[in-house]
Amino acid sequence: MEKTLDTKYTYTEKKDTRSGFGDGFLELGRKNKNVVGLCADLIGSLKMGAFQKEFPERFFQVGISEANMMGLAAGMTIGGKIPFTGTFANFSTGRVYDQIRQSIAYSEKNVKICASHAGLTLGEDGATHQILEDVGMMKMLPNMTVINPCDYNQTKAATMAIADHEGPVYLRFGRPSWPIFTPSDQKFEIGKAWKMIEGKDVSLFATGHLVWEAVVAEAMLREEGISVELINIHTIKPLDTEAVLASVAKTGCAVTAEEHQLNGGLGDSIAQTLIRNNPAPQEFVGVDDSFGESGKPVDLLEKYGLNAENIVKAVKKAISRK
Repeated sequence: MEKTLDTKYTYTEKKDTRSGFGDGFLELGRKNKNVVGLCADLIGSLKMGAFQKEFPERFFQVGISEANMMGLAAGMTIGGKIPFTGTFANFSTGRVYDQIRQSIAYSEKNVKICASHAGLTLGEDGATHQILEDVGMMKMLPNMTVINPCDYNQTKAATMAIADHEGPVYLRFGRPSWPIFTPSDQKFEIGKAWKMIEGKDVSLFATGHLVWEAVVAEAMLREEGISVELINIHTIKPLDTEAVLASVAKTGCAVTAEEHQLNGGLGDSIAQTLIRNNPAPQEFVGVDDSFGESGKPVDLLEKYGLNAENIVKAVKKAISRK
């Protein structure tokens, strides 16, 4: 019989983070009449249908014309609207990078770029759709805020929080059903890391779907007597450097875990912070300079080394380098 791990966070339900966006977006529409939606022919996939049905006059189906969608969104902000654009993460970034750079980031337009189906967990659609470079692309843009929540509840809370933030935001979420393990009544603070578990041997910084894998890894390591400080980095930019440095000053080493290329992702941001302030051993869990492939989400995470077992290995290696 398989042993049940004593995780400090538990779940009774799984739900996709894109549904957290859809439900948060609908609730937001009811609270703020300036919120408008734009979608590039993927209303069902982005879970924007309920908003469209309730507020048809505030929803714009632009079709398969993502670049045009970004231009329309930028223009709407001039009239005081708060546009939320919706399409897949690869179309939200790679296909329209010029429009985002020139029309949104450069002029600090109040556009919320909402991107679903990010990372390997997109699954069977394969490498062409499994963008693993988007966080890096977006965090390099001046004025851009980059958010990558970990479950349904956190995605819903983040969706509602970004409407109150003035300026462009990139909100990243995913397709698969995933454990819901954060509170439904949480307060989402942009730029504020969440210390989920206190520890003394290693600082484990995780983002997005990999936060749950980090929770599982923490339980595995605790059984071996290793004390992990687990920090949920839902906002990659601006990074909570104060929380990062305070944790690593205590533990002496760091591990980062993300569903993204090692180049340009969360690990990159943590490394820059440490090297400038308090150099310490760091290990990285992420995709190592490769494209993805078609497969089941959990199988892909295992094949590419983005799971609890690989986080455990990275933690032990980081500790051995202290």
